[in-house]
Amino acid sequence: MRAAAEWSWRLIVVAVAIFLVAALANRFEEVIVPVALAVLGTAFLIPLVDWLDRHGLNRGVAVAFTLIVFLGAVGGILTFVVQQFIDGLPDLSTQATQSVDSVKDWLVNGPPGLKQAQIDRVGDDIIAMIQRNQDKITSGAIATAGVVTKIATAGVLLLFLMIFFLFGGGHVWEFTTRLIPSGSRPKVLEAGRAGFGTLVGYVRATVAVALVDAIGIGTGLAILQVPLALPLASLVFIGAFVPIVGALVTGGLAVLVTLVTKGWIAAVIALAVVVAVMQIESHVLQPFLLGRSVRLHPVAVVLGIAAGIVSAGIIGGLLAVPLIAFLNTAVRSMYTQTAQAAESADDEVQVGIYAAKADPPTWDSSDAPGLNGPPETPDGDGTDDPDPDDPEQPTRPDTSD
Repeated sequence: MRAAAEWSWRLIVVAVAIFLVAALANRFEEVIVPVALAVLGTAFLIPLVDWLDRHGLNRGVAVAFTLIVFLGAVGGILTFVVQQFIDGLPDLSTQATQSVDSVKDWLVNGPPGLKQAQIDRVGDDIIAMIQRNQDKITSGAIATAGVVTKIATAGVLLLFLMIFFLFGGGHVWEFTTRLIPSGSRPKVLEAGRAGFGTLVGYVRATVAVALVDAIGIGTGLAILQVPLALPLASLVFIGAFVPIVGALVTGGLAVLVTLVTKGWIAAVIALAVVVAVMQIESHVLQPFLLGRSVRLHPVAVVLGIAAGIVSAGIIGGLLAVPLIAFLNTAVRSMYTQTAQAAESADDEVQVGIYAAKADPPTWDSSDAPGLNGPPETPDGDGTDDPDPDDPEQPTRPDTSD
C-alpha cells in the first residue's frame, strides 16, 4: 500500500505538470506550432548548410542559398500542382457527374429497385440542408479568411526562426540550457543534441519514404488515367509525413476518386497499388532508412498520432511522432550518461549573454549525435553491471538469519 501510495502521488504530480504544459501550449499555439515546424525544417535543411559550410562557404551565405533554393523548389512544385488541379477539375467534375448518374440508374433499374421519386427526394433533401445551413457556410468562409491570415503570419515567423536556427541553433540551445540547474546542464545539453540528431535522421528518412509513396501511387494512377493523378500524388506525399495513418488516408482518397471516375475494376487495381506501396514502405523503406535513430514500436506511433490528433488536430498528428522520437532519444541519452561515469566539473556549460554566433558544421556527418541513437552503455543494455570488488557499490543486506 505504501508503494502504491508513493507511485500514485508521483503520477498525479506528473499528470498535473503535463496538463499545465499542454494548456500553456494550447494558449500559445500560434507561437509554438511555428517553432516546432521551424525545428523540423531546420532538421531537414541543416545537413546541406553544414556541407556548404564545411566546403568553405560562409555560413550566412550557405543559409541564404539553402533557403532560397528550398523556397523556390516548394513554390515551383505548388504552382505546377495547383495548375494541374485547375486544368483537371472540369474533367473530374464531368466524370463524377456521369458516375453519379450511373449509380442513380442502377438504384432505379438494378437489383435495389428504388423509385425515381425516392432518389429525387434525397437530392431535394440535400439541397434543402445546404440552404438551411447557408449562414454557417458563410461564417465558415469568413473564418477561412481569418485562418489564411494566421497561416501567413505563422509562415513569416517560421521563416524567420529557420534563418537563425540554421545559422546558430546550437548556440540558441546552449543559451536555453541556462534554465537547467548547473549539475544537470551538461546532460540536458547532450540529450538535446542527440534528440535533434534523431530529428535529422527522421525528417530525412520521412521525406524519402513520402517521395517513394507519391511516385509509386502517382504512377499507378497515371497508368490508370485517373484525373488529377499528379495532385493526388502530391497529397499522398504530404500525408506520408504522418506515419502509417497519413499515407493510408490519402491513398484511400485516391482509390475513391478512381472508383468515381473509372469504375470498380480500376479502383481495385488502385487499391492493390496502394497496399503494395504501403507494404514496401513498412517492411523495406522505414527499417532501412530510419535504422537505429528512430526505433519506435508501431503501437507507440499509432497511439501517439491518435493522441496528437485528438489534442491538436492535424498539426498534432504531424508533430506527435517527431516529438516522441526526440523524447525517446533524449531520455535514453540522459539515462546512458547517468549510468556512465559522472561528468567532470570542467565539462559544465558556461554561456554568457546570448549572441548570434554560427554553429560549426556537424549534422552532415554520419556520426553526428543521435543519428544512430544514443551511445550504448558498456554492457549494451543501458545499465552497468555492479562491480563486486568496488567498496562504493551498495550491497544487499544479509537476510539469511
